Amino acid sequence: MDASDEIFTPHGRHLIAGERVGAPESFASEPAHGPAHRFAAGTPELVDRACRAAEAAFETFSRSPRAARATFLDRIADEIEVRAPAITAIGTAETGLPAARLEGERGRTTGQLRLFAEHIRDDAWLDRRHDPALPDRQPLPRPDLRLLQRPVGPVAVFGASNFPLAFSTAGGDTASALAAGCPVVVKGHSAHPGTGEIVAEAILAAIAACDMPPGTFSLIQGGSREVGQALVRHPLIRAIGFTGSLAGGRALFDLCAARPEPIPFFGELGSVNPMFVLPAAARTRGAEIGRGWAASLTMGAGQFCTNPGIAVIGTGPEGDALVAAAAEALGDVGPQCMLTDGIAEAYRAGRRRIEAAPAIRPVHTTRSEGRTATPNLYQIDAGSFLAEPALGEEVFGPLGLVIRTRDPEEMERLARGLKGQLTLTLHMDDPDTDLARRLLPILERKAGRLLANGFPTGVEIAQAMVHGGPYPASTNFGATSVGTLAIRRFLRPVCYQNIPHPLLPPDLA
Repeated sequence: MDASDEIFTPHGRHLIAGERVGAPESFASEPAHGPAHRFAAGTPELVDRACRAAEAAFETFSRSPRAARATFLDRIADEIEVRAPAITAIGTAETGLPAARLEGERGRTTGQLRLFAEHIRDDAWLDRRHDPALPDRQPLPRPDLRLLQRPVGPVAVFGASNFPLAFSTAGGDTASALAAGCPVVVKGHSAHPGTGEIVAEAILAAIAACDMPPGTFSLIQGGSREVGQALVRHPLIRAIGFTGSLAGGRALFDLCAARPEPIPFFGELGSVNPMFVLPAAARTRGAEIGRGWAASLTMGAGQFCTNPGIAVIGTGPEGDALVAAAAEALGDVGPQCMLTDGIAEAYRAGRRRIEAAPAIRPVHTTRSEGRTATPNLYQIDAGSFLAEPALGEEVFGPLGLVIRTRDPEEMERLARGLKGQLTLTLHMDDPDTDLARRLLPILERKAGRLLANGFPTGVEIAQAMVHGGPYPASTNFGATSVGTLAIRRFLRPVCYQNIPHPLLPPDLA
């Protein structure tokens, strides 16, 4: 069946511990095309209900065999695929994203569910350690010590606006928390509530098929800021997964720290993902890099957290060629639909902020209206950029900034002045190796993923992937929201000292 022929009408209710739950207030979706639908709005009371159900489920779900949880994750993936045409239809209508993008993102979502299923079937993630007792050791005996990673408790997940599947209801945060043995309460994003609902129905179908506790998963839709705040503050929630804006994420991070019992907040907040184009690469293929940058910059209307918003290149004709090629390629890009009206307006506000900065030189400027975005490109010298910290803040959309450096020393100073990033890229040829060797130790401290001769849009779902970085890219530089290491966010080490063998968790015994 073609996705466009599938009709899905949301029921518009919350899904709490296996039940469809209404609410006194409701809100309307704001789709890019097609009919709007009404959805029950979340309340602090519903948050409390979902969190209590998650805590009740934790005792059973956290001690479920790894094989059973793996089967559960695989079943969620299967149930999502069963609903594939309907997911694509409602997802494209709500977000304006093309069907091919939604279909690829659905594959990414089911792929990471299955990756975590495979990961927990293997026991390496448990990090089991054993120091046998040494009763005759002098001057003091050593007790028997065993270490195991255990789930932290119920986890709250905030859905992302720009990834209605892979970073939302059943996305990486939910998949890794469930894999760890933690029930999940999702705060759905109001940009795509119908997509969230149908995916939540897939999870509930998997819960029923695998006989998991009903409170293992709940979805609360919409609502005021009080709803998100109530979720973060709820004493039964033990960790938060978040993908969103710097301002929103920082506010929730501060709430986590201000709780009577603080909890970890794993937030991915913002990144401009600079690319450093080194001299030899600029000489031999500067125009090619410029065209590739333009394609990456405008992919998905620039609505990727790994969008490469900055290119650093030397002054002179080689840099000029890159800038000219990028501008020419951007000129061929027409208006693109953005995820929401609010995101489109924020993009325009970001463009105005960049244009108002001293020493900014426009290269390719456009004006967009309504829910669409058109690309913009600007230049500035390195010294002026470093003097204006706001220029290093993310503009969510297809806007690029070229920073021109006079020499390798200035490029190095610029690298040292960067804030934390999700990614940093080196475009280099063999003669650039010495300069790259100087830059790499600096860049290594600034980002979670380093690339050579590529573009950072596109995050591979794999064992070795890191999607995180120093603040403000994320709030926890030691964590990742993509890849199997993401499970560690929702685990804590427990040492069992002289615990009788029959009492040990099955994964230790």
